[in-house]
Amino acid sequence: MTDLPDPPPPSSYTYDRGERRPIEILVFQVDPADLEEWLRVDHEVWTLGEAHTPGHDGIPFLSKEVWLNDERPGEVTIVFVWPDHAAWEAVDQPAFQRRLTDVFDRRFDRPYELVRAIHEEERKGIHRWSRFERS
Repeated sequence: MTDLPDPPPPSSYTYDRGERRPIEILVFQVDPADLEEWLRVDHEVWTLGEAHTPGHDGIPFLSKEVWLNDERPGEVTIVFVWPDHAAWEAVDQPAFQRRLTDVFDRRFDRPYELVRAIHEEERKGIHRWSRFERS
């Protein structure tokens, strides 16, 4: 058994645990030639649109990350971390989602596909329990 290195000083990181933050995970497939445009429109319509949800005081989600897979060109994984299910449900209203979808589809008029909604497959049971983050 080898000795472990000394841990970093606590001032260089944060460690939160015991959370129960709902996670939304969406996987899309986009033509790699259209990817940059799709990402720009996604940010302008979906990220900023949901960040300014009518009737919600402040940005309703804690974070949104966009992950690209070099092994699968055009695959986009989007991960939202929500403070609680109530904030997520406030954004998940059908009329609001339809409006953003319509705006997105007008601004990005090329094909793309929602391949998976992993959070739905897991009945919204995925949650973040801890986060270790460099300061």
